[in-house]
Amino acid sequence: MSANPRISRTTWVIVVVAVATLAGLLGLIALGSDTDDDAAAAPSTTSTTGSPSTTTSKTPFTTASATQPAPGDANAALAKLATLAVKGRAPKTGYSRDQFGQAWSDDVTVDGGHNGCDTRNDILRRDLTSIELKPGSNGCVVLSGTLQDPYTDTTIAFVRGEDTSAAVQIDHLVALSDAWQKGAQQLGVDERRNFANDPRNLQAVDGSVNQQKGDGDAATWLPPNRSYRCTYVSRQIGVKALYRLWVTPAEKDAMTRILTACGGVPVDSTTADQPTSTPEDTAPPAITTTEPDTGDGGVYYANCSAARAAGVAPLHVGEPGYRPGLDGDNDGVACE
Repeated sequence: MSANPRISRTTWVIVVVAVATLAGLLGLIALGSDTDDDAAAAPSTTSTTGSPSTTTSKTPFTTASATQPAPGDANAALAKLATLAVKGRAPKTGYSRDQFGQAWSDDVTVDGGHNGCDTRNDILRRDLTSIELKPGSNGCVVLSGTLQDPYTDTTIAFVRGEDTSAAVQIDHLVALSDAWQKGAQQLGVDERRNFANDPRNLQAVDGSVNQQKGDGDAATWLPPNRSYRCTYVSRQIGVKALYRLWVTPAEKDAMTRILTACGGVPVDSTTADQPTSTPEDTAPPAITTTEPDTGDGGVYYANCSAARAAGVAPLHVGEPGYRPGLDGDNDGVACE
């Protein structure tokens, strides 16, 4: 009978050790999880596809300029915009995050593919400064760093962890859902996976602002930092041209206004090779009226105070009540 208490105590020791070990493993798994930029996507982990890299550090990608581009760059973007097809938004039918492959997959053929590191950490290493890397991760996993966020022009301290990683998220400049509705349905599986992990379409940004953007395009959302808007839409145009995606009429109008404000000249506004009209072809002068410009949708607000009182401010291009007279800076967003 005296042996039973000793056996019982031994058994309890084994149980306690096993529980502690399991809790530790669960904690490591939780710390290995980061928040994906897409609200509907499951959190990604630090696992990678392919063989781990044998190097101790990774070569950073070229970071896109966070300053306003020169007029020549804006002209180049406008010229490329003129080559994009203009259509309405297709139905969202069939869309899911899975249509673009596993989140942050390394199994891609774009820059950074098959380097033994997931795409999220690739972009964190590119866009953050003063980074600290996780020992034993082959120079891949970012534990901490500093982000100068181009969307808000604020500085964010990043610390990897279950409750802190979401402070810095990776934005798809052209959102996956937006791409799906504007041509990506016709892309193959491999090309859609490339699109979702292409560094040219990715940017580390403030997590809360990224959630506010959702799947908006340039007609419905622009970065709060106005000095980055020209770069932002220029990058979107470049990505859409690369992957043969189209723009909606409202989206093209918004992009054109932003780039024109940067000094660009819209391609369709040039007067070269314009035919000479004859008196017979000349239309009579338009008759002006005193009726107010109701903008889009036939809804008219006399001023921004009226729009705010109606609870509809800010107004975006394409929304009922939007009109250029309320958009003082011609950025496509009135009564901000």
